[in-house]
Amino acid sequence: MRPTNTVQTDRIILDRDLSLADARAIIDGAVRIALHPGASARCAASHDRLQQVIAEDRHVYGLTTGFGPLANRLVDKSCGAALQQNLVHHLASGVGPNLDWASGRAVVLARLMSILQGASGASDAAIGTLVTLLNADLSPCLPSQGTVGASGDLTPLAHMVLCFQGRGAFSDRAGHVLAGAAALEHLGLQPIDLTRRDGLALVNGTSAMTGIAVLNADQAGRAVAWSIALTAAMAETQQGRVEAWHPAFAQLRPHARQGDAADQLRHHLTGSERVIRTHLADRRLTDLGPRTEEHAAQDAYTLRCAPQVIGAVWDTLDWHNQIVLTELTSVTDNPIFPPAEADDVLVLHGGNFMGQHVGLASDALANALCVLAGLAERQVARITDETLNRGLPAFLHQGAPGLNSGFMGAQVTATALLAEMRMIGAASVQSISTNGANQDVVSMGTIAARHVQTKLKMLSQIQAILALCLAQAIDLQSETSGDLAFSESAQRLRGYVRETSPRLTEDRPLGRDIEAIAAAIATEAPPAG
Repeated sequence: MRPTNTVQTDRIILDRDLSLADARAIIDGAVRIALHPGASARCAASHDRLQQVIAEDRHVYGLTTGFGPLANRLVDKSCGAALQQNLVHHLASGVGPNLDWASGRAVVLARLMSILQGASGASDAAIGTLVTLLNADLSPCLPSQGTVGASGDLTPLAHMVLCFQGRGAFSDRAGHVLAGAAALEHLGLQPIDLTRRDGLALVNGTSAMTGIAVLNADQAGRAVAWSIALTAAMAETQQGRVEAWHPAFAQLRPHARQGDAADQLRHHLTGSERVIRTHLADRRLTDLGPRTEEHAAQDAYTLRCAPQVIGAVWDTLDWHNQIVLTELTSVTDNPIFPPAEADDVLVLHGGNFMGQHVGLASDALANALCVLAGLAERQVARITDETLNRGLPAFLHQGAPGLNSGFMGAQVTATALLAEMRMIGAASVQSISTNGANQDVVSMGTIAARHVQTKLKMLSQIQAILALCLAQAIDLQSETSGDLAFSESAQRLRGYVRETSPRLTEDRPLGRDIEAIAAAIATEAPPAG
């Protein structure tokens, strides 16, 4: 069995494995980290194998050769430090806005976890630098664009190395930027020394896409939970027929998360008197009278098929998370210095830096998020449509009709956001040969992970609009039919929204309300029901 990490209150002892929850805690600075003796021993043994390779004048990529298609050019070992520094220099060509504070730290953690597997040859000094950063409140400023995710995330990781040399910049949690030299002094660090091949050990790996995907996994889990809570409240405002959420459906079609979604939807309805709990077949045709269409109705798919839709998204998220967790605790370098038991081979050249797994998983999650957003957008459309919303006013307006338009504009915004999400296509299928046809297939994994980040933000905004609409509907229905109780879950949802956004009694700008609730949805679980 692989050794696992030890959690000691506010400290995690890192070994080989790391849960996504613990990874998020480290990224957020909620816990400090230290290295397990086993991890330190593995890394030291790997570094010793590197030193043996150097002493024996072995022909090794990045030690005695140039890089990429220039690997057929030999480089004298006396130029080792210059070779490593020039590697960082030529790769530090990133552009665009910097990754956010959490994403920058996630990149550092992903690189550290790969090195701790014990096959990268990194020095104790380089490893200690990564640990020190993660135990502080700083994050390296890394350009978000410029990596194709093939030979790992070379570009952002090269900028990370520059930061650790005092030649980049760092930011704190509040977004304040510190110059590299000042930040290193604050951290008590010397500029990192690349003479031991640490340049290649630090820049070669899938650490940017993996770190971002760890954060995506966390937020997407909350998005699923919000979809369930919002859909349950939607059912209450629309007199939903909970027969469609009966456990038998999942028992007869046993996708794991379809059953879990139905269970949670039913749980949210505990105590509600506003849903229809009787089954259609409980009534005989002879009891219905001539107008049977009024009694035989089933809910629209936004309610009836919610377990199937949300469950499919949830299953996709589980697969994504499995891929990301495996990648987080894997060696993603080239070359590698495997443990001695690996046929006594000191060094191997290969392609573990190819980010195809994370790219495909991220694209799958991005598609799933569009499905979740589509469900929420259609729920917004239904609850604001006076011909479909069970007697609620058009666009949930109050005040004089016509003079006030309620959530009309917000409904359009939800549709625009969904359309924009759908325009962002799959990245992992966009391979373009580069690097002198050396990298003739590439993963685009980091672009795929960044797409997920973008879609998560827009999804939270659509869900915020739905939450605002549901709070308004609950207020209105509580006044007109207050004898029928809402579930505690729906009441807590309404209260959660009202902490940020007052009831819409007459038209007012809603943009700030949407943004504020979206920010809360992105970072907080739904209120417990």
